[in-house]
Amino acid sequence: MSSKSKGGGGTVSRRWTLLLCLGSFFTGLLFTNRMWMVPEAKDIIRANKAKEHREELVVEGYYSKIMDQKDEARKILGEEGSTTEDDLQMLNKAISNLEMELAAAKMAQESILKGSPVPQELKVIKTRRHKYFMVIGINTAFNSRKRRDSVRATWMPQGEKRKKLEEEKGIVIRFVIGHGATSGGILDRAVEAEDKKHADFLRLNHVEGYLELSAKTKTYFATAFSLWDAEFYVKVDDDVHVNIATLGNTLARHRLKPRVYIGCMKCGPVLARKGVRYYEPEHWKFGGDGNKYFRHATGQLYAISNELAAYISINQHILHKYVNEDVSLGSWFIGLDVEHIDDRKLCCGTPPDCEWKAQAGSTCVASFDWSCSGICDSADRIKEVHQRCGENESTIWNAVF
Repeated sequence: MSSKSKGGGGTVSRRWTLLLCLGSFFTGLLFTNRMWMVPEAKDIIRANKAKEHREELVVEGYYSKIMDQKDEARKILGEEGSTTEDDLQMLNKAISNLEMELAAAKMAQESILKGSPVPQELKVIKTRRHKYFMVIGINTAFNSRKRRDSVRATWMPQGEKRKKLEEEKGIVIRFVIGHGATSGGILDRAVEAEDKKHADFLRLNHVEGYLELSAKTKTYFATAFSLWDAEFYVKVDDDVHVNIATLGNTLARHRLKPRVYIGCMKCGPVLARKGVRYYEPEHWKFGGDGNKYFRHATGQLYAISNELAAYISINQHILHKYVNEDVSLGSWFIGLDVEHIDDRKLCCGTPPDCEWKAQAGSTCVASFDWSCSGICDSADRIKEVHQRCGENESTIWNAVF
C-alpha cells in the first residue's frame, strides 16, 4: 500500500506540474498580448486621428464647394420656365463642376487610404473661398527686367489700382517666374528685391530654362489654380500688349461653357530637322515628313477655363511635355471634351493693324509681331503700341463681366 501510495502521489505531482506549466504558459501569452496590444491600439488611435484630420481638410472644403454647386443648380431648377439654352448651359456647368470636385476628392481619399500624403493641389484651403474672374500670368525670365518695367508702365495697373482690380473686378495679374539653378543665388535675390518693391510676382517651384517652358506652363496653371479660384486662367508673354477689359469681355462670352480653350488656333508643320527654330525632337510621333501638329493655341496668349486648370493640376505628374509649350498645352486636351475657341482678336499685329481695328470699333485683346513671336524690341516699342492701340484707362473700371 505504501509503495502504491508513493506511486500515486508521484503521478499526481507530475500532472500538477504539467498543469502549472501550461497555466503559466497561457498566462504569459495573455500578459504578453496585452502588453503588445496597448501600444498598437494607441498607434491606431493616433493614425485614425491623423487620418480623420486629413480627411477633414479635404472633405470640409469639397463639401463646401459641392454645396455651392448644388445651390447654383437648385436656383436654376427652381426658376419657373427654366428651359432656355443659357439655363441648360448653367446646369451643365454646375454638374461638370461637381464631377470634377468628386474626382479630386476620390484622388485625395485614395492617397489617404494608401498612407500617402495628400497632394498639395488637392488640399482645400479654407480661405480660398473668394471667387475671381480671371488670373493673368505674365510669363517672364530673369533677364527681362526692362520688359517687366515696360508692361508696368503701360497695360498692367500698379499699386492700389492693381489691388482694386482684384477686389472689385476679380482680376489677378502676376509676373510668373521660377527659381535659378542655384537656389538663393544672385538671380533669385534680384527678383526678390524687385518683388519687394512691386509685389507683383508669382514664384513657382520650378527651375527656369528655355527648354523647360512646358514644365513651367504646367506648374503655373497648377499653382494658380491652388491659389485663386477663378473662372479663367490666362497665360501671356511679357512682350505682348494686352487690353484687359477687352480680354475680360471676350472671356465672359464663354463663361457658361464648362471646358473652353481660347486662343489663336494654328496647326503649323512639325519640324524634324535639327538646328532649326522650334525643332521637334519627338517628330516621329506625328507621322512622316510634312505632317502638321494638331490644332492648338499660339503661345503668345491663351486662356483656359476653371475645369481645365483643375485637370492640369490634378494630373500634372503624368502629362507629357513636348519641347514647345503651346504644343504641350494643346496635347493635354486631346481626347477631352473641350471646346476650342479660335478668336483672332487675341493675335492682332502691332500698329497699324491693331490701330485700324480699334478705329473700326474692334479693339484687339492682344497685339504683337509674328516675326518676333512678340513685340519686336518690346521694352522700347510697347509704349507706342499702348498709345495707338490701348483702350482708355476708364474702360476697365466701367466694365461689367
